[in-house]
Amino acid sequence: MVKLYIDGKSVQVEEGTTILNAALKLNIHIPHLCYFEGLNEIGACRVCAVEVKGKEQLVAACNTPVVEGMEVYTNSPKVRKTRKVNVRLILSDHDCKCATCARSGNCALQKLATDLGILENPYENVAEVNKSDTSYPLIRDDSKCIKCMRCIQVCDKIQSIGVWDLTGTGYRTNIGVKDNKTLEEAKCALCGQCITHCPVGALRTRSDMEEMFDAIADPEKITIVQIAPAVRAAWGEEIGLAKEKSTLGRLISAMRRLGFDYIFDTNFTADLTIMEEGSEFLERLTHRDKYKFPMFTSCCPGWVRFVRSQFPELVPQLSTAKSPQQMFGAMSKTYIAQCLGVDPSKIFSVSIMPCMAKKYERTVPDMVSTEFGPDVDLVLTTREVGRMIRADHIKADELKEDKFDQFFGEGTGAAVIFGATGGVMEAALRSAYYLVTKKNPDPDAFKDVRGIQGWKEASFEIEGIPLKVAVVSGLGNARDLIMAVKRGEVHYDFVEVMACPGGCAGGGGQPIHDFEEMAEDRGKILYGLDRMNDIRFSHENPTVIKAYEEFLGAPLSEVSHHLLHTDYNNWDEKK
Repeated sequence: MVKLYIDGKSVQVEEGTTILNAALKLNIHIPHLCYFEGLNEIGACRVCAVEVKGKEQLVAACNTPVVEGMEVYTNSPKVRKTRKVNVRLILSDHDCKCATCARSGNCALQKLATDLGILENPYENVAEVNKSDTSYPLIRDDSKCIKCMRCIQVCDKIQSIGVWDLTGTGYRTNIGVKDNKTLEEAKCALCGQCITHCPVGALRTRSDMEEMFDAIADPEKITIVQIAPAVRAAWGEEIGLAKEKSTLGRLISAMRRLGFDYIFDTNFTADLTIMEEGSEFLERLTHRDKYKFPMFTSCCPGWVRFVRSQFPELVPQLSTAKSPQQMFGAMSKTYIAQCLGVDPSKIFSVSIMPCMAKKYERTVPDMVSTEFGPDVDLVLTTREVGRMIRADHIKADELKEDKFDQFFGEGTGAAVIFGATGGVMEAALRSAYYLVTKKNPDPDAFKDVRGIQGWKEASFEIEGIPLKVAVVSGLGNARDLIMAVKRGEVHYDFVEVMACPGGCAGGGGQPIHDFEEMAEDRGKILYGLDRMNDIRFSHENPTVIKAYEEFLGAPLSEVSHHLLHTDYNNWDEKK
């Protein structure tokens, strides 16, 4: 242990602890900008500079380890003056039009400037003006980049794709797409982790709000919206709603106030996905000689983009089942339209997702199952929905609880955990057990696949059939698992992959809390909803049962294959 003094207070910490973390032990907050614990500790911004007695130069608190007897001053006159100069220099290379920035009100640089009382800047603004294609789901604006390099680090260290890199030299050093490629050429998975880890508005998701408002106002369009499982665990964060008031019922009520005609739950098609994907897995398992293993899940378009670009030889091992979003879209313009008695040509199918890659997925050529246009017409992220609620001046905390429209608001506990890493696997195993034995297992029999770890594995047995499964979240972990499989070090029957660490709960379209990873807390909410649900098995969803009886016939039927499955040869990477 090392004893030191920070702002006159003594503290003991383990050897190797940084000044920044030692200060936190005393509840002393040292401002910082580029730092992100465990990811980016390079001291690039110098905002966390502090004074150490006996040293002439200030040091970066984020990567300077403590030493015995050290005396640190976090807010001395010298520190305050230097910090203000450093922030002003950063602002001189930043487009400060905050009123038209996607991160206004939730920007680390904006808060720093306000806290430091910076009302004018003596330095000339030299921000480079260059914006990537604004029609693409991921937009980069060079004029807002502060060169913190968080995007580089998360893309390299966590996602192992390496889309971003330093370009240029001297004061014109910038961050751009590696090898001077466009984003469309860069094999980006569109996971959005660079966006959620950017402290400013240099990276953002394309906004489709205006198109959504126009569709709601169009009397010729029937707007049908589906709400994804992970959205219910996070939507209130975007509008500052207390956790206890951020209920699904209030979100539904807000959607009605916005003017949507029908509001349904993606959980319906999450259960449908389990029936199709689970049946497909059992088909492969009982005909092992015809297939390669493991079979991989296909719910996550970021993961599908990744495997198609990085490991195309594994594409035949992906489940052909569409994601719940796309299944709902296909059903909305066929069976759901039939049940509602509405003209499918007038349906404008919308999904609210925790994900940016879903904006890409809806444009894939194979996601047009009917003659009535794309299965899903528009995708909104959780953040966009929060902005729409604010734009309509809806006071969500004063709304009364509401319910989904019948019948497609039916969902099970198995469906709601789709939003957490391991949830798809657990839901699939619950129903696979039933499909083999015709008996329900204990709903928590497969809980070994739960947890926030990036790579989990478990072994089970169903009627004498041994199963070895794995769950990975984060594309870096997916790469590690694939390479281990290729080397013959591990063998699995079934693997769930989610592009974002923690699964959809930590998706690239979720609310942003700088310096915080929220996936674990949101996942706990989803598992709590599973425990509270009266039905915890996908095969017991009454609407799913009815859909097969009246329309689909059976899992893997001809109708199911047409509407609910995809051909990866018809996916286009440049969208």
